[in-house]
Amino acid sequence: MEKVKAKEKPIVKKQTIGMKILTVLFTLISIFYVAPVFIVFMNSFKSNAAISREPFAFPTAETFQGFESYITGMFYGNFPFWKTILCSFFITIGGVILILLCTSMCAWYLNRSNTIICKIIYYFCIFSMVVPFQMVMFTLSKTADDLKLTTPWGILIIYLGFGAGLAVFMFSGFVKSIPIEIEEAADVDGAGPLRTFFGIVLPIMKPTFISVAILETMWIWNDYLLPYLILDKSYRTIPIHIQYLNGSYGHTDTSAIMSLIVLSIVPIVIFYFACQKYIIEGVVSGAVKG
Repeated sequence: MEKVKAKEKPIVKKQTIGMKILTVLFTLISIFYVAPVFIVFMNSFKSNAAISREPFAFPTAETFQGFESYITGMFYGNFPFWKTILCSFFITIGGVILILLCTSMCAWYLNRSNTIICKIIYYFCIFSMVVPFQMVMFTLSKTADDLKLTTPWGILIIYLGFGAGLAVFMFSGFVKSIPIEIEEAADVDGAGPLRTFFGIVLPIMKPTFISVAILETMWIWNDYLLPYLILDKSYRTIPIHIQYLNGSYGHTDTSAIMSLIVLSIVPIVIFYFACQKYIIEGVVSGAVKG
């Protein structure tokens, strides 16, 4: 026994040293990724001339201009910024809710109804993750115009189509890990499909539910190309509003752009940190064999 214990000690030391090395490595990688965000935040308080001369320098008494660039960015043009914020929040929240409800029920039904048609639908959902958006964007824009989907309400349907692939894939993986005996017991007690899903299956799917919500929220909130192609000119999301700060004849209000980028980052960062503990749990829960 003493010899076995003597052999285990060096292994523990090696593991500890390895963990320290990995901690330092990932800390450096984290700093590398966070640095651009910090630079954007720092430049949002500087003038355009100062950003052009010294983009990596800290604001000084001469270059610091306070919240002037934030005010300039929010009140640029004739489009009210409050309407932009409301449009972004509506599209993001509405799109995520629609994706979560529809795809979770779809994944549950596809896994419990083990038919050839359900398998074909499932593989079509997986295939949609492979198709590049650039292949369908022109046809999609024309179809959206014909079907009058150029409003914040209409674009929710389009986001459902593009977000269904990943969501169905993750929900399907988790549903396979749920014992079917629980649903059979609910069926014996007289519960219908809707009551079984919302009363039993949905609470069990909470980790994956939140993980999908985080991924879809980050995608829809930061998306620029789809709203730019689909939405009518009377509607703008925050990325589109930022794009309009690139004026004509090469004039660009860099400081105002940096300011609005900071404002667009804050809500999604708060949401992510509030729900981040569920991401790994949800992804691991769905990583089961079919």
